Amino acid sequence: MDAITAAWGERADSILAANNQHPPMTLRLDPALFAGVAIDNPYWPLARGSHWVYSEDDGEGNVNRVEVTVLDETKEIVGIQATVVHDVVSLDGEILEDTFDWYAQDTFGNVWYMGEDTKELENGKVTSTEGSWETGVDGAQAGVIMPADPQVGMAYRQEWYTGHAEDTAEVVSLDASVTVPAGAYTNLLKTREHTALEPDVVEEKLYAKGAGEVAANQTAGGTSIEKLLEFTPGG
Repeated sequence: MDAITAAWGERADSILAANNQHPPMTLRLDPALFAGVAIDNPYWPLARGSHWVYSEDDGEGNVNRVEVTVLDETKEIVGIQATVVHDVVSLDGEILEDTFDWYAQDTFGNVWYMGEDTKELENGKVTSTEGSWETGVDGAQAGVIMPADPQVGMAYRQEWYTGHAEDTAEVVSLDASVTVPAGAYTNLLKTREHTALEPDVVEEKLYAKGAGEVAANQTAGGTSIEKLLEFTPGG
């Protein structure tokens, strides 16, 4: 057992500290700490069949439709069975982005982002796959997309593939509120997220227990507002 895994086994939040190092430490995830674990983190619930629909206003007159669905399938990544989530962005019925994301939850309740297969499209043809990555391939490493016990001031790396995927987040509030088309939400987890690849861009996201992300707002480096239109939990 390596030092990181040993520390992980002794204290759940130690892995978050290691995960947040820059440059990143090499993390070797122990498949035994993921085996048979359902993704039921209250701020990032991924029951099979769950479905979210968002509107995404880019500030330039375009309002995209974003549909997120938890599929009834898994993908094995570094010995871990990751849940597959399908994310489709469209405008007036035309698909702009088509992405498969992979997530896994450890026994402590941290949800790990294991990678993504993403495609940008124009007129039905793929124009870019930039941003795609997979844990264990070409030096890419998993990151924590949602901690088991988020606390104000907690910072963590969400993904790591040098030069392609370097998102990080910090918890800034646990009592935010928002009203979106799907309803009024209180006692929300609020994060501030950014990437070294676009240092001027800052985005704030709001998460509700039992529903996951309900709103997002780009506060620097451009304009983008995302709101939850509807949520159908799976089972």
